[in-house]
Amino acid sequence: MQADISFFGLFWEASFIVKLVMLTLLGLSIASWAIIFQRRSILIKAEKETKAFEQRFWSGVDLGHLYTEITAKLSTEGLEALFKDGFKEFARLKKNSVGGVQVYMEGTHRAMRVRLSKETEELESNLSFLATVGSISPYIGLFGTVWGIMNAFLALGQVQQATLSMVAPGIAEALIATAMGLFAAIPSVLAYNSFARRVEMLETSYINFIEEFSNLLHREVTASVPV
Repeated sequence: MQADISFFGLFWEASFIVKLVMLTLLGLSIASWAIIFQRRSILIKAEKETKAFEQRFWSGVDLGHLYTEITAKLSTEGLEALFKDGFKEFARLKKNSVGGVQVYMEGTHRAMRVRLSKETEELESNLSFLATVGSISPYIGLFGTVWGIMNAFLALGQVQQATLSMVAPGIAEALIATAMGLFAAIPSVLAYNSFARRVEMLETSYINFIEEFSNLLHREVTASVPV
């Protein structure tokens, strides 16, 4: 009887360890693709919102009016959150007349840096998982391959006359594990590199905004508040 050399046929004929390796890699691949689509959507949204807010901010709108608009929203992210926290802290310090310009700016800058850390952490969420899948999947697949080939040759040693048709299915099922490892790893590595670069660009935009916003506030209060 000729052995079924289709993918599913080889899977069902594989040993328990090789099956476990294949199922593990399949699970990692599915989880990776789910994260890839999720992160892609989040980053596209963050990039669009960043561009839109920058245009709004530098259009000459009154900062107090802009703060009121943003505060009215149920949730804020990205540059809106940085602006909201920074302006809120600045207004609080100025209202309470706590110190001079230097104290105002340090407090405002500190509030925005805290928010920056939270926003960056959110953007980087699950990226470490993609990096992990990209690095370990080939080794998991290689382990399945080595185990499958080892079993194939052990079975071959128990017969007096060996033929290629006897060892081919075992080697084929073993090589599938390597292929699945690469299938899980390659998209994860490519996505991680792309997303990490986009997160870095967004973080740079956030940092630049913090400095520009701080300079703007500093210029507005220098004339009226003692240093």
